[in-house]
Amino acid sequence: HVQLVESGGGSVQAGGSLKLTCVASEDTIGNNCMAWFRQAPGKEREGVAALYFGVSFGGSNAYYTDSVKGRFTISQGNAKSVVFLQMNDLKPEDTGMYACAANCRRHYSVSGSLSDADFGAWGQGTQVTVS
Repeated sequence: HVQLVESGGGSVQAGGSLKLTCVASEDTIGNNCMAWFRQAPGKEREGVAALYFGVSFGGSNAYYTDSVKGRFTISQGNAKSVVFLQMNDLKPEDTGMYACAANCRRHYSVSGSLSDADFGAWGQGTQVTVS
């Protein structure tokens, strides 16, 4: 049973920074990617960033949704089961519940963007509020 635990959320002023952390259980050792999604109140869940590190996905490559390019960076920790999301120059529209996802079923290039249907494991999320 895969478990994902997020941390690092909080409240910041516009222009500030936060670093989110996602730790996956050992059950995900065979996992080939991890991603971050967010959901604002009254809106659909949105794929923010993904990091692919499996041979089946062409090795290490990343995806960012247009609104966060140049501001957010997804990276892997020393352990394969840890992924970070460094968020800089935060804006009020970045506010939402950020959830970590793993166990990818396909690469984002198949559809051109991240879809929550492409992931088989989810964390509970961590709240990010930008004012």
